[in-house]
Amino acid sequence: MEMTNLKKQKVTEEEAPQGISKLPDLLLLQILSLLPTKDAFRTCLISPTWRRLPTLIDSFNFTCSTDREREDFSFIQNALAHSFSSKIIKFKLDLTDLSLSDCSFRPEYEILISGCFSFAVEREVENVVLWSQYSNWCTLPESLCTCSSLITLDVKHCGFNNAVITWNSLKSIKLGHLMLTDDEMVKLLSGCPALETMELYSYTGFHRLEINSLKLKTLKLKDYVRMGGNGDDLEILSPYIQHLEISGEDLKCRLIDVSSVVNAKLIYSFACIKGIPSTYVEDCCRDYHQVVYTLVQDNFQKLCYATDLTIGTWFTQVMCTLQFKGSPISELNCKYLTLMLHMTTFNMYGVASLLRASPHVETISIELEYTLLDDFPIYNFCCNSELLDLAKEDNMDLLSGVSSVEFHNLKKVKIVISSDACWKDHVKRGFEKVTKLSEFLLLNAPVLENFVIIISKRRRCETCSMNCLSQHLSLLADKLLGCPRSSTNAAINFQE
Repeated sequence: MEMTNLKKQKVTEEEAPQGISKLPDLLLLQILSLLPTKDAFRTCLISPTWRRLPTLIDSFNFTCSTDREREDFSFIQNALAHSFSSKIIKFKLDLTDLSLSDCSFRPEYEILISGCFSFAVEREVENVVLWSQYSNWCTLPESLCTCSSLITLDVKHCGFNNAVITWNSLKSIKLGHLMLTDDEMVKLLSGCPALETMELYSYTGFHRLEINSLKLKTLKLKDYVRMGGNGDDLEILSPYIQHLEISGEDLKCRLIDVSSVVNAKLIYSFACIKGIPSTYVEDCCRDYHQVVYTLVQDNFQKLCYATDLTIGTWFTQVMCTLQFKGSPISELNCKYLTLMLHMTTFNMYGVASLLRASPHVETISIELEYTLLDDFPIYNFCCNSELLDLAKEDNMDLLSGVSSVEFHNLKKVKIVISSDACWKDHVKRGFEKVTKLSEFLLLNAPVLENFVIIISKRRRCETCSMNCLSQHLSLLADKLLGCPRSSTNAAINFQE
């Protein structure tokens, strides 16, 4: 890396591309602003006429690492001290690779953060990225908490420490690895009246997210960290949200009011109570499952007016169980349905349940991934032994209750399959269910235009030394070409 940097510094003005030398300063500054700031400074050594450009850069991108922390800190301070820019478009400070093995260096670390963002706030910074390292948790600088010019904020491993938040211009916020109480979340939202997008990941602390802003339209939640106990449910009351995305594991989420959602992505899961060591698990398991079934039914009812839905593995497994039990499922009005699944028998039954509830769908995308873990029931939500026995019965009808449904609006079907396992040895009933589902869609979609089967990972199988996935799906495509279809215009394509 150092040799590469030395070579960059030795490039002369004559060796530089002549076209670049003739560019106007404004365009050169825009190009330099896209580079890490240290690289931008080095680039300007090429030409004496460029050496004043670093002082005019309006976007800074600094990264510090443990092996050269003092050098990096010194460079940042020097770059800011010589900056003449009156307006900062973006300021990024990435400290994730800084372990601070020398504890005596901690004060300089805190001074650096404070100084960087005092500088940025004074110059009316619009976009801020501050990524701290998990072992060096920092507090958001006080100057930044009242920055009226801030438009976007991306913060990781940084606490608020009861700061008063006044971000009147902030439109987008992304917070990761943080803990906020319910009261702190209320204060945060009240301090961002113009907020349009909120994204939280690896977050914990609060149990209720109530958003009443008419402007906040997009909410993304990823990897909620449960603190233990039955009170760790997450309730969402956001009547004006239009785009909702929830992902992660071990999340018990209840949608209270999401009545304006048009685009929802639910790919989270909640662990079975059997995974919790307890002498009372067997007695509680059935009651636990019933609570979850009711919760899922209620959440789907809350999303019945969404037009674009993406559903993950866990939901389809629960839907599978609801179909076995004959439980009612609210009819969905979605036009675009995406299913992100592992190829298990349970999931394929869950697909059938979702189809039964989606008679208005126009586009169906099914992304199937098969791994060796799919062979083990421990990775399935449906741990109830009675349901497992039902799923093993060969005479179960995959499309029970769906056979009378016709998809009068369905025009496009896409099935994407990837696998890290040998299909010759492991994929049996799951593949048969894919075949049966495909045949059913072709037969009951009178306006279908395109049916596409895609292999997303093309490689030779280490077990059988063949591209067994490709062979299986090629056979599926050939079979579908000869099966009955209600649409004479339906084209079937196989892509690798």
